[in-house]
Amino acid sequence: MGQPVFYTDQTELFLKLVNLNTTPFSKRVVYSTISWTTSLDKGVQPDVEYGYKAKSTVGTVFNFFSALGDVAFAYAGHNVVLEIQATIPSTPEKPSKGPMWKGVIVAYTVLDLCYFPVTLIGYWVYGNGVDENILVTLEKPTWLIAMVNMFVVVHVCISF
Repeated sequence: MGQPVFYTDQTELFLKLVNLNTTPFSKRVVYSTISWTTSLDKGVQPDVEYGYKAKSTVGTVFNFFSALGDVAFAYAGHNVVLEIQATIPSTPEKPSKGPMWKGVIVAYTVLDLCYFPVTLIGYWVYGNGVDENILVTLEKPTWLIAMVNMFVVVHVCISF
């Protein structure tokens, strides 16, 4: 696996290979859509609870900070934005700030459109019984969960 990564890192035109850039994007859209549509299809589960999982104040505070960490991890990549902006030609008449701002807005909007339905529908259907990975909560159909997990593997391998 290290050889393809080494090769693509050394290729000057790597960023122009649109297929490599759109594949992780399409996989993210597909597996998030499968997750929330399958959850929605199952409907609200019996005996669903929407309260806190933790039974103590310390547990609640820990879960809150853990959730903040999950959100920060989901929206990681802000340091890459600065690297990309540094490579865009910029002049006082045409600064790179405009195109970069538009790109960031589009990227985070697409990310939101992938993650928010999974979060909201998953919580509505399973309540506080949803696992950190909603695919674990879905359980069936097994073939669909296996397919979505393969999308995740391909997404992770191609993203780096």
